[in-house]
Amino acid sequence: MLAPLALLLAALSLALAVWSLVGALRAARPSGGQLLLAAVLEAAILVQAVIATALVVGGTRPLSTATFAGYLLTIVVLLPAGVFWGLADRSRWGNGVLAVTAVTTAVLVLRLEQIWNG
Repeated sequence: MLAPLALLLAALSLALAVWSLVGALRAARPSGGQLLLAAVLEAAILVQAVIATALVVGGTRPLSTATFAGYLLTIVVLLPAGVFWGLADRSRWGNGVLAVTAVTTAVLVLRLEQIWNG
């Protein structure tokens, strides 16, 4: 895994979380800017996932490959699911769902980095 990319992913996730929390407090629906940030974040997650998969296939393995694979699969699926749910909810809690999803994404990124480095 690329540590600088992992830190960027965590920072982008937390930025999306704060933006979404402010939106939830203002009783607003997720904005186009938030969705764009979520799309950029998901693209970066996919890049990190491809790099990590290539490293594992190439022989560089994390301490627990099964746990790492589970977290990796979860982080790839989590953000699109949270965005879909956030858009489907017409109340202020659409942004709340997006905020929780973004915080969870940041935690998963950091946990993946911990598993990778042992």
